[in-house]
Amino acid sequence: MNIKLEEYKKYIRDKKVAVLGIGVSNVPLIKYLSSMGVEITAFDKSGPEKLGSIIDELSVIGVKCSLGEDYLTRLNGYDIVFRTPGMRFDLPELLKAREEGAEITSEMEVFFNLCPAPIFAVTGSDGKTTTTTLIYNILIEQGYKCWLGGNIGNPLLDRIEEIEESHKVVLELSSFQLHTMKSSPQTAVITNVSPNHLDMHKSMEEYIEAKKNIFKYQSPSDKLILNFDNDITRDSAKEAKGNVVFFSRVKDLDDGAKIKDGKLVYVKDDVETEIVKADEIVIPGVHNVENYLAAIAAVIDHVKPETIKKVATTFKGVEHRIELVRELKGIKFYNDSIASSPTRTIAGLNSFKQKVILIAGGYDKKIPYDLMGEIIADKVKCLVLIGQTGSKIEKALKDEIERSGKGADIPVISCKTLSDAVNSAYKNAAQGDIITLSPASASFDMFKNFAERGDMFKDIVNSLS
Repeated sequence: MNIKLEEYKKYIRDKKVAVLGIGVSNVPLIKYLSSMGVEITAFDKSGPEKLGSIIDELSVIGVKCSLGEDYLTRLNGYDIVFRTPGMRFDLPELLKAREEGAEITSEMEVFFNLCPAPIFAVTGSDGKTTTTTLIYNILIEQGYKCWLGGNIGNPLLDRIEEIEESHKVVLELSSFQLHTMKSSPQTAVITNVSPNHLDMHKSMEEYIEAKKNIFKYQSPSDKLILNFDNDITRDSAKEAKGNVVFFSRVKDLDDGAKIKDGKLVYVKDDVETEIVKADEIVIPGVHNVENYLAAIAAVIDHVKPETIKKVATTFKGVEHRIELVRELKGIKFYNDSIASSPTRTIAGLNSFKQKVILIAGGYDKKIPYDLMGEIIADKVKCLVLIGQTGSKIEKALKDEIERSGKGADIPVISCKTLSDAVNSAYKNAAQGDIITLSPASASFDMFKNFAERGDMFKDIVNSLS
């Protein structure tokens, strides 16, 4: 029996609860809380015409709905308010509710407090989804019963009664989820930290501090995996409460996961364990070598080395991450829609051994794009731009041309839609070329999320004749 869960059920049963957001991640939460007999009001800025049948589903189970652009003004009188991850914790309406006595929390915060199984959690600016998936796949391959959640997979709070102490839980956590966390996992991984989500965070410092919550509440027996090659993550070791283990693609570490003679190895107490040759890893790119090093450091105490090798030599990658969509007339199309930051796109471009036709641009997260100029000049033969950040990416190339003279011969094509961009890229391609969607930007100016953007890209590509 999960004693913490039973105590929480008693605690929340007589509370008046508000859930902010009627989206994919919150609907299971709303239904689960309702099954406990909790009085719930679900809030959303969208109207019933956009939310559709979900309103009827909630009404049937006794959940009230408060909808419309001014929905946050009606938060008075609630005991507990569940904040959706993408919502800032310090909105005036939430601060007012807290002053009036409401407990402001989130699905993930409650899950951490109630979960009986050890948690492996991954955050970072780039690579967190692939690293999370690798950890999950390796643990599954070893024979553990595992649960995958957070930013990937499904919400898990409504499955809490099925999770046992002997299981493993693997989570991908964003800075939004971590921002107000007061608990940390037994195994925490930070892949790297670079400017991202500065449209939501007030500063780079706030963004970094949010990431650090993944380890701030660890105990001395817990484990923190850090990227030695990233200045911010390396320096975070000074604040660690648990055991720090580094991984590095360039440093010859005395302890941790590293590359040696073209092989991924793990060193502990002067004992070196060879895991897999770098060129045996199926998914391409040096950034994926780093993802494997992080995953190795996270799971090495729980699995056999041959289990990791089996996954590395068979796993073909996560959808929307340098995913080969199609080859048409000798032209290969890759979907890297997950690349929502310049550093992620740079890693993707470096995965290819030839110059590519790049489709980039999207929602503006207010992050700098000056890094893009040099990589475009070196790795791109034609640049196709869309979205709010298209002009910023073009400026980065122009600045590089002015600085170094490189890239002056690269055609730049601006398009209004993704369909126009794909067709323009195809018209400018020849046999043997690579076309990759790697936006270096979020998707929210045109799409719900990166997955919808990637799916549309694949549909467009597959419709080409």
